[in-house]
Amino acid sequence: MTPVPAGESLRAAAFDLAPEPAIVVGEGGQVVAANEAAERLFGQSLGVMTRSGLAAAAAPDSPLLALVARAQAEGGPVRERGFEVSLFGQSAFRADGSAAPLDDGSVLLTLTVRSGALSGERGGAESSGLKTIIGLGRMLAHEIKNPLAGIRGAAQLLKSGARVEDTPLAQLIVDEVDRVKRLVDRMEAFSDDAAPTCRPINIHLVLDRVRTLAVNGVGEGLAVVEDYDPSLPLTPGDEDQLIQIFLNLVKNAAEAAHRRGDGQGEIIIRTAFRHGVRIRTGGARGLRSTPLEVRVIDNGPGVPAHLRDSLFQPFVTGRNGGVGLGLALVSKLVSAHGGLIDFESEPGRTAFRVLLPIVTEEPA
Repeated sequence: MTPVPAGESLRAAAFDLAPEPAIVVGEGGQVVAANEAAERLFGQSLGVMTRSGLAAAAAPDSPLLALVARAQAEGGPVRERGFEVSLFGQSAFRADGSAAPLDDGSVLLTLTVRSGALSGERGGAESSGLKTIIGLGRMLAHEIKNPLAGIRGAAQLLKSGARVEDTPLAQLIVDEVDRVKRLVDRMEAFSDDAAPTCRPINIHLVLDRVRTLAVNGVGEGLAVVEDYDPSLPLTPGDEDQLIQIFLNLVKNAAEAAHRRGDGQGEIIIRTAFRHGVRIRTGGARGLRSTPLEVRVIDNGPGVPAHLRDSLFQPFVTGRNGGVGLGLALVSKLVSAHGGLIDFESEPGRTAFRVLLPIVTEEPA
């Protein structure tokens, strides 16, 4: 057996241990090497990837194929930012990528997955930010809610015996205590680690309920358009939590559409069945089928660029007076249902996408 030169061994080890997903594509388009980060990202072993090849694993118009072709044609490194990646049956996510030709004619392809993109590594309560909020929610519920009740009761007593000119100040105390209690209640929601009570749900019934609530509330004055695939199968879910998920997304969309200020605001609620879409389960190497897709789309000004990488983290908000807990809770609930959420945004169009599993006769 011919010994491997020490330099080559070091390079191979550096490639395999690199934190960014990387694959080597041969001249014929076959995958000839993949590091551990790439195997984790796509939920596939190197053997599976080499059997299918890059061209067979990607759409014909895939930006990855174009990136590799550019590197081969130009004979030097090329980069692309913010393109959509979908390989080996994995659900699409956004990434930055670079491709560099190697001496043997192959191409080294490296990806940097964007934060907030669809990824099995980010999922609800598994993120460190949400873990912190879970503990904080428990602490606040225990330490703050009882004193709040006492303060509110005392303020109401003061209000009943106060002079006319002092009544607004007593009412201000009551209102502010109620506001703090609502915030604590929302944070307390993160402390509920119980799995949702799932049963087969028609997602369109949930969305119809959400639409009715929105049209008669935050969506008043907006065009709310339904674009449903009537053939969708049932999804296993907790009806109340699913309503909470999509009502939050529709409320956010309504607030964004209202910010247009021209009376042309619109929300689209769209459903579809995506054959073959699978996500990698958190901490596992297996794939879970999540073909049921719901999109909530608005024509507002878009998500500010500085918020996009952390939009699902607690206390991140672009709305005046917002506390930044809504999307963090949505992410947690979607993850608890075995699904994933991502978004894409540009001025004039923002779309939040939720992928959910479907009811099958086989055990999950």
